[in-house]
Order: sequence, then C-alpha cells, then structure tokens
Amino acid sequence: MNWIRSVFRRFEAILERHIRLPIASKLILSFLSIIVLSSLIFTLLGAQIISSLVKSEAEDRVRNDLNTARMIYTDTLSNIQDKAEFTAVRTFLADILNGDVNQTYVDELRNFKVKEGLDILTITDDKGVVVLRINNPESSGDDQSQQALVSAVLKTKQPVARTVILPADELALESKALAYRAYFEFVDTPLARPRPETEQTAGMVLMSAVPVFDKDEKLIGVVYAGVLLNHDYTIVDEVKQTVFQGVVYKDKDIGTATIFQDDVRISTNVYGEDGERAVGTRVAEDVYEQVVVKGEQYLGRAYVVNNWYIAAYEPIRGYNGDILGILYVGILEQKYTDIKNQTMQAFLIITFVGVVVSVFIALYISRRISRSVSTLAKASKQLAGGNLETRVARTSNDELGDLADNFNFMANALRERDEKLREFTKRKIMESERLALIGQLSANVAHELNNPLQGIVTYSNLLLEGEACNEETRSSAEKIAIQANRCRDIIRGLLDFSRHKNPDKTLCSVNNLLRRCVSLVERQTIFHNIEIVMNLDESDPLVVVDPSQVERVFLNLIINAADAMENGGQLTLITGRDQDGKNVEIKVQDTGHGISEENMEKIFDPFFTTKETGHGVGLGLAISFGIVTEHNGAIDVESEPGKGTTFTVSFPLGRMKDDTNNG
Repeated sequence: MNWIRSVFRRFEAILERHIRLPIASKLILSFLSIIVLSSLIFTLLGAQIISSLVKSEAEDRVRNDLNTARMIYTDTLSNIQDKAEFTAVRTFLADILNGDVNQTYVDELRNFKVKEGLDILTITDDKGVVVLRINNPESSGDDQSQQALVSAVLKTKQPVARTVILPADELALESKALAYRAYFEFVDTPLARPRPETEQTAGMVLMSAVPVFDKDEKLIGVVYAGVLLNHDYTIVDEVKQTVFQGVVYKDKDIGTATIFQDDVRISTNVYGEDGERAVGTRVAEDVYEQVVVKGEQYLGRAYVVNNWYIAAYEPIRGYNGDILGILYVGILEQKYTDIKNQTMQAFLIITFVGVVVSVFIALYISRRISRSVSTLAKASKQLAGGNLETRVARTSNDELGDLADNFNFMANALRERDEKLREFTKRKIMESERLALIGQLSANVAHELNNPLQGIVTYSNLLLEGEACNEETRSSAEKIAIQANRCRDIIRGLLDFSRHKNPDKTLCSVNNLLRRCVSLVERQTIFHNIEIVMNLDESDPLVVVDPSQVERVFLNLIINAADAMENGGQLTLITGRDQDGKNVEIKVQDTGHGISEENMEKIFDPFFTTKETGHGVGLGLAISFGIVTEHNGAIDVESEPGKGTTFTVSFPLGRMKDDTNNG
C-alpha cells in the first residue's frame, strides 16, 4: 500500500503548494479520496471476481453437460451393439449363411431394422464377403474384410462398436438414400474454419460388428449394424432435452448440442438465421486446432454459427484412435452475461449507497474534528495574546478530548508559571533595589566612619606604645584597638560589598581551585575534628572565572561548613558536570546542624547571620552570591535541619584541557 500513501502525500503537497485549504476541506478531500479509490478498487475487484465466478460456474456446468452428452452418445453406440448381437444369435442366420436367403428371413430382419431405428444391417460370411444387405438385398458379394470393424471381429471373434466414416460409394451399396443423407454443401459462417472444399459426401456412422457362431461355436460370419449420424438429430435432441430440458432464454434455446464430422456440423440443434438447423456449417478455427489437431478438450467461450456460447468440445475417435469428429455442448453466453451484469448492477448500487453513507459519515467526522481544532486554534491565539484564563471544553472522549485537557493543563501551567515569574521578578527587583540601597548606604557609612575610625586606631596604638601607659590604661587601650580593628574589618567588608569590581577571568581548573582553598584552611583549629573528603571529576573540567574571586567564594562556603560542625563531622567537596553537560557543578556538603526553613530565604541577604556576635557580620554569602552571578553562574542550597547542608555552585563549562592547568 506504499504507492497509495505516496499518491496521497504528493496530492497533499500539490494542494499545500497552490491552495491553502482549511483542515475540514483537507479531511473531506482525504476521506473522499480514500472512499473513491477504495470503491474503485473494490468495484474492479468485484467485477473481476463476479466475472470469474460466473465464468467458472458456466464452465463447470457445460463440462458436466458434455459428460452427459458423451454418455448418451456411448449409450446409443452400446444399444446398436446390443441390436447387432441380438441379430447374430438368430437361428435362421446359419441358413442365410449357407445360401438359403429366404424372403421370410429378409422381411423379418427388415422389420427389426426399421423397428430398432437402424440405418444399416448387413451379414457377411467368415471371409468378410457380404451375403445379405437388408436395405439392398440385390447388392451382395462385395468384400468388407478390410472394413475396420469387420476386420477386427474376424481377427478377435469379439464384438466391437465404434464410430466409423463410410465413403459415399459404400453408403450407396447399403442404400442410395443413405448416400444422399450423408451429402452436405458447406455453409459459410463468421469465424468458421476455412477450407477449399465446398461439399462433403462421406458419412459418419455409429457401427457395431459382432461375430456369428454355429452350434459348435465356429465363426461362420459377421453381422454389422449402424446408424448414420448425418441429418439424424436423435442424439443431439436427446442431449438437449435431457440436459437443458428445452429451456428458452430470450427466444433462444439456452443450450445446444452438435456432432461434427471432421469440422462440419452433420447433426445439431443450433439454428441459423433462416430458422433451419445449421448443418453444413463448420467449427471455428481455434476450436478445430485444439480438438482435432491437438486432440485436447476445449472449454471456454466460442462463437457458434451466430451467437456466443460457453462451450465444451471433445474429439470423437475411431477404432484406431484417429480423430473423426467432434462432440459439442454449449450454453448461451447471453444468459450468464446478463447474470453477471445484473450482479454487477446490484454490486454497484450497494457500493454507491456505501459511498454516499461514507461521505456523510466523513463530512460529520471532518466537521467534528475541524470544529475542535478550530476551537483549539482560537484558544491558542487568545492564550498567546496574554489571556491566560482561556480554556476549552472537552466535547469528546477521544484524542481530541485528551488534546483539550492537555491544552487546559498547559494553560493552567502557563498561568502558574506566569504568576511565579511575576513574583520572582518582583522579588528580584525588590532585592536588587534593596541591595543597591544597602550598597549605597554601606559606601556612605563606610566613608563617613573610616576617617574617625582611622584616628581611633592610630591613637590607641600610640597610647599602647607610650611609656607612661600603666597596666590599667594598657588594658583599656588594647580593648579599644581590638574593637577599632574589628570595626575597620566591617567597614572593609562594606566597601567590598558596595564596590563593583570587574572580574579578571581566565581558564581555570575547578579541581585546582578547591585543592588550593583546602590547603589554606585544613590546618586551622576549626578543621581539627573535621574529615575532608574530595570527590573530584577525573576529567578535570575547566571554567572561565576570576580565580581570586572564586577562591573567596569557595573559602567562604568551606569555612561556613566548618562553623556548622562545632563538634566535628565530614566535609565533602564534589566536582562534575550537570545532566546537560553544559555546566560544571561544585558541591560543598557538611554534616552540621543544617539551616531552618524560615532562614533558607534569608541566607543571601546582607547582614543576615546565625553566628554568635563577633563571629561574622552576614556579608560572606551575599558577597559570594554577587561574585557567582557576575560569572554567569548560579548558587543553590539544600539543607535538612540536624543532618547537614549542601551548597551547589555552577559555572558554564569551558573547553577541556590536555594537560593540568594550575588555574
């Protein structure tokens, strides 16, 4: 069926190229194309099947009819043999063969011949010389020992019955009337086999020859009897009556039978245009070639005199197997042609009704589908125009209904995503404004406090260096210096937070950056009870970053993790690619106390801290967030109170390196 699919695709492509059709029109055209093409195919196949079935039925019938005709033909021949055998056992035959040709015997045999419908009844002696011809008692003494059947009986002493061809002179010996009956002038008909002769004088005879024995079972003669088939219609009319029972179709006999001598009709119930039996006409050339020349049965369509028949022909063979003529039975083709046409008309009517019903169904389905698709198209336009409240009703429990549900699900998802996006954007704007405000405030505060604080630090140090400073004064001065330095560190952090510094990016190895950070802190006191585990990607992924700024981020996360594990624990550092393979992820995991849910949204806010006073001002994660964002990266946190926290930093992946880059 690939060629059908190809035709549809080509047809659709042509339509798309030249005409913009609505989906309803496309569906209707597609359905109509399928319906018309299917109907055409089914009609052609149906016509072929019906024609084949009708032809097969006609051929089967005519084959059976030919079998019946053959049986009638052979039964007639067998009856002739029975009559010859009955004659051969007559007691007075011995007297006739001994020369006593009594008129009483002749009259009795003549009456028997007439009563039994025999055309020939002749007696020969044991040499084959004719002793008595019942038709012509004066004609005797001729030698018939070379006649095929007489010769066979003289040799085998067994009866034999066959079809024979007798020349006109031999028929004349039996009876001039028989010679006259055997004569035909040929009648030309369409499609008949051509031949140069114009007449035929020999006759076809159903003949039987039987031996005559004396009381001592000695062969004393031969009796042969026969029926001349030329102009004798007994057999063909019996076939017609037995097989076709005289049925007439449109003023013509439904079936016919014929006996051919060679190619000439000598006995038939086929009638010509003149209303007479069509004797003297000849068989068609193709039939003669197959039946007489090749010796095969012919079964099929044949032109017989003036009409087409479904016909069966078979050869009639003589004593030696030579083909002498043809036996034919035929059924008028017109009847089966009309049956076929009527069946086809009924089939076409059914097909037409089916096509009409299918068209209405196709129109209903097409409009139903197009209506649903059109509704979805309009809803999609409204959704694309910003109306996120657009929804479509589910009108069917099929794929179109599923499509409507999916559209509504998509619309709900878009509305929720839009709301989340609006909230996220609003939050980001507020956060940016807050950070900008805090940054500006921090810069102003740091600037205003930095100068007086510098004086405090300087004079506290001078006071500590002076010789007049007693122990009590020194203690107070040291406290002043320590707190002043702490304030200076806070101001420096504020300045770092408020200043925008362009990163000096280069291609770096995240593994090397982490190793360097660990080497800086692993010997510090807060890491003494902490196990550091490093699961680094063996492919050593590269990123384009400012190494000093990123190290600051890593150190901040590592130190925060250590602070969360006061009683010790495990710090795990992991590097690798994300699922898409486009980013490098760095995970910092601890087994500390975790972060509570209410603090998760605040951890990146400036000045937010959960540490004790004096252990941080809450700028580390805010600064780290800014650095990561500046590098087109992202930082995320997952935490479970009481079990630990995982910070995930991701940067866009750089190119892979062939050798180790120190970063």
